[in-house]
Amino acid sequence: MIAPRRFLPSIQSLLAIEAVDRLGSVVAAAEDLALTHSAVSRQLKILQDQIGVELFRRSGKGLTLTPSGIDYAHAARDCLRDLARASLKLRAAGSRVSLNIAIRPAFGMHWLAPRLQAFARRHPEVTVNLSTRLAPFDLAREGIDAAVHFGGRDWTGVNYLPLAGERVIPCCHPDLAPDEENSTSLLSKPLLHLESRPGAWEEWFDRQGTRAVRLRGMLFDQFTNMADAAALGFGIALLPDYLAERQFAEGRLVRAWPSYTETKGCYYLVWSDQGKLGPALTLLLSFLRDSMEDCHCPDLV
Repeated sequence: MIAPRRFLPSIQSLLAIEAVDRLGSVVAAAEDLALTHSAVSRQLKILQDQIGVELFRRSGKGLTLTPSGIDYAHAARDCLRDLARASLKLRAAGSRVSLNIAIRPAFGMHWLAPRLQAFARRHPEVTVNLSTRLAPFDLAREGIDAAVHFGGRDWTGVNYLPLAGERVIPCCHPDLAPDEENSTSLLSKPLLHLESRPGAWEEWFDRQGTRAVRLRGMLFDQFTNMADAAALGFGIALLPDYLAERQFAEGRLVRAWPSYTETKGCYYLVWSDQGKLGPALTLLLSFLRDSMEDCHCPDLV
């Protein structure tokens, strides 16, 4: 049992207080909910009596939420949003089993998505839902079954399945291509940086035997945005092979260096180490393990 029923308000009451907080008045909330002014006021009164805390105060012909009422409205909004999201996922999945995966955008769409297509063909009874996350988070709290993580085994409370290593290559617009294959020649070019890889260029230059410190340039939150900027001539981007190869094939970018360089870190699929594996995640883990022959993760060696 979640809680005694006396502490669980009705959906109508939660909708009423959320709307009043979001729109600023009972009149606006009533219009938004297609109810009368008195109906919204009544739901607020029922909620206040049920909770036993002052949630609103009368002000002339209207009312305003108290600080406690505002806090409760925010909690109601989160609750309603989670419920709506769960309903949408259930409706989308129908009678099929649902699997929720958080991905890193570029890797998720260019490396993982083609494999998920093959997984879907093999297991049509599973619906895979994808959402974007760029940093570790609470899997259980957000209702996520598994997530893609890059780096080391530094996400606590999870199991790890190594997926792939990463190879990067400097890419640029043809007009910015260096005249010689010398890493020092790149230092004179504008370099593009990724927020989640603050030392990527320094590491790359170090592997080429070139000392480079405190490199500056435009900063991006995603590989794809950085690739777009490079295609527009803003600078040289250090891109992973799964994204760079597509850019080369489409003629948007050219190599600013002849070969790929291995980076530190690995892409993992992670899932909570608490509780029992669900049937859909079990199927996906088995499928991915069978596909490891085309992966190049140091953790697999």
